Amino acid sequence: MSTIPTATRRRVLEALGVGTAALAGCASAPGAKEQPTEAKTTPQEPAMNAAQQTDVDRIAADPTAIPDPIDRSEPKTVSVEMTSKEQVAEIEPGVTYTYMTFGDQIPGPMIRVRRGDTVELTITNEEGNSMPHNIDLHAVRGPGGGAEASMVTPGQTKTFRFKATYPGAFIYHCAVPNLDMHISSGMFGMILVEPKEGLPEVDHEFYFGQHELYTTGDTGEKGHHDFDMEAMAAEEPTYVLMNGEKYAITPDVHGAPSMQVGETARVYFVTGGPNLDSSFHPIGSVWDEVWQQGSIAGPPNKYVQTTPVKPGSCAIANLHAEVPGPIKLVDHALSRVARKGMMAVINREGAANPDVFEPEV
Repeated sequence: MSTIPTATRRRVLEALGVGTAALAGCASAPGAKEQPTEAKTTPQEPAMNAAQQTDVDRIAADPTAIPDPIDRSEPKTVSVEMTSKEQVAEIEPGVTYTYMTFGDQIPGPMIRVRRGDTVELTITNEEGNSMPHNIDLHAVRGPGGGAEASMVTPGQTKTFRFKATYPGAFIYHCAVPNLDMHISSGMFGMILVEPKEGLPEVDHEFYFGQHELYTTGDTGEKGHHDFDMEAMAAEEPTYVLMNGEKYAITPDVHGAPSMQVGETARVYFVTGGPNLDSSFHPIGSVWDEVWQQGSIAGPPNKYVQTTPVKPGSCAIANLHAEVPGPIKLVDHALSRVARKGMMAVINREGAANPDVFEPEV
């Protein structure tokens, strides 16, 4: 963390203009003056830096920890609080990195509202952070998707209000200058705007997010990895991750969620990027229904093997368990699975179903 006093750092950032509306939002950020970055963005040899003490045991979001489906028929005002945090955590054992997060997790907490709701969103930039942050929600009709109204320097809090006027699953992300670095470091998540009639009932819901991480070390190289701007500009990531860590949501790391044979599940999936498409595929199944781009206003596609999810977009996909065994959620650009950490698992538990699959004949 920076040793510059927080109050002094805030005054410097504000003097540089990083809190101004002109720099906020997806469209304007690429042409804006880049904010100053600290030594942690300068490529150096990770082998020269010992792994740092971690601030949290895990950065990976629990895929089952999401809001319940909405069961009301009238709109309401929904209060949402988000805190941006800069935290050291492990990408994999022995490899640390200073992540940027919304609410201690990657992807950030799912926001769940109903079409017609008014959302009152409060964002706080935690005291002690080194950079300004904000939030751009693709569910917002407003300048920068709310980014201009939510620019906060360390220790600052702002609140703005918007109406959810259209249904779907939409990404939210940080949108300050160097927004690609902030998103790569973990600052993205999903806002789900349910249609007024709600969504079809399923037995389980799971929430995952993919992003790529550009660091100064090689994949698996022990030590503390710093961010590598040149690698990001070249779109050559060190890691491609599901929920922020290498193979985080698998039995050998943080555990895998489960469903019973005969049950249905809905997967909410967001691709933060900042650069790579995802070819989202369930090994051991297909997507029985897919709402591409998170577009739940129209009918889903049926029996989809691999659905493309662009950076800055989402997908909603249903599946059901006919046989026991793992479903491996991957990006079917498979070197990302084998070499860079991109996989999660959903376990199917229950009795065998030889009418559908018989492993030994």
